[in-house]
Amino acid sequence: MSDDAPPPDSLMPYDVWAEEALREVAIRAIEYAQAQGLPGEHHFYLTFRTDHPGTSVPGHLKARYPQEITIVVQHQYENLIVDRAAGRFEVTLFFGGVPSRLVVPFGALTMFHDPHVRFGLRFPVMGMDAAPANDEPEVAAEPAAEEPPAGPAQVVSLDAFRRKPAKES
Repeated sequence: MSDDAPPPDSLMPYDVWAEEALREVAIRAIEYAQAQGLPGEHHFYLTFRTDHPGTSVPGHLKARYPQEITIVVQHQYENLIVDRAAGRFEVTLFFGGVPSRLVVPFGALTMFHDPHVRFGLRFPVMGMDAAPANDEPEVAAEPAAEEPPAGPAQVVSLDAFRRKPAKES
């Protein structure tokens, strides 16, 4: 037997189990925020497929983001509910001062990130035949660098929380 031989195909779905376990980390973080609020400077960037079965977003958002959107759960969100039995979470966010109720199946999540601690996860879409059209999700707005942290929750560019090279002292 050669060491160069490819590993045999697994009859056990380890890859699926690993993805489910990582998705569980994001779900637990959202549940924690539901029960305890967000401690300190923690906040979440959540990217999800707006075209996933069971996803509900207001029409004006669906029209702007027909496939994927990134939201921020930080200062102003309301009625965050995790419903494990239904396999989803719900949250009300404010877009331009207007409250918008979002319903997101766990399988629609494609990314979870807490920039306060530089922790992030990416997930494949579950329960859809089509994969995202590209690697970068659509976003609703570019962040302003000088914006104060307080205020309505915003959807921002992923560039806002990508790791930047360390500056030399």
